[in-house]
Amino acid sequence: MTRATRFTTAIVLLAAVALTIVPLISIFFASVQEPGTPVTGLAWPETPHWENFATAWSVGGFAKLFLSSGIVVIGVVPLGLILATLGGYALSRYRFRGSSVVVAVLLLGLTLPLESIVLPLYYGLRAAGLLDSYWALILPLIGVFMPFGIFWMRSHFDSLPTELTEAAEMDGAGAFTVFVRILLPTAKPALATLALLYFMWAWNQFLLALVLIQDPSRRTAPAGLGQFVTQYGKDIPLLSASTIIVVIPVVIVYAIFQRQLVRGFLQGAVR
Repeated sequence: MTRATRFTTAIVLLAAVALTIVPLISIFFASVQEPGTPVTGLAWPETPHWENFATAWSVGGFAKLFLSSGIVVIGVVPLGLILATLGGYALSRYRFRGSSVVVAVLLLGLTLPLESIVLPLYYGLRAAGLLDSYWALILPLIGVFMPFGIFWMRSHFDSLPTELTEAAEMDGAGAFTVFVRILLPTAKPALATLALLYFMWAWNQFLLALVLIQDPSRRTAPAGLGQFVTQYGKDIPLLSASTIIVVIPVVIVYAIFQRQLVRGFLQGAVR
């Protein structure tokens, strides 16, 4: 790699980091300004108003919102991982009639805009009596995330040598034993990355949470933030504080598991 290429790469990466970090810094600076005052520019106040976070937490009812988001995440991530792993394993190791159709449907699911399925989901869940329940968000999110999850796990299983399964089968191991004891332990980096992605996507989901759960007692954090905007949209410091509150769990989880995320992406890039 030439010096000019390295310099250009560094500039592009720094620009990408700036585009990501600067908006977050501006929101954080705005969140500690005096409540009710207009915010202009990127400036740290002489007297930071840390109480904005406590006010936003209590006024916005984020304790209940976080509980609802946690329930949705706990429902989406484990079930999504199990189904994606089984689906990826089946499409990787078995060739059956109609497998190409399944792959085509999954590809369609990857390209299908989320906005195009909101109305059918709404009426379908209403007919099933699931509206305003946590399942109204958990089940559609599992379905929306499933195409990516299956292709992700399929890519991992495709990268493993067939000699692993062939040797186990020659020793008398069945399909379930081969999957659980031979292939699944190798999938820890891929599963960790997929779990983190599922968590971030489920936590940040706004549109489906806003449409499918209108009961305030079951509203998730992003949907609650949307309601907060309609009530306190003119109070920029308070609104910024509530935004930081909603973002903090994702930042913490990413900071803890960033190595697993990078390892999973690098493993997929090598393949």
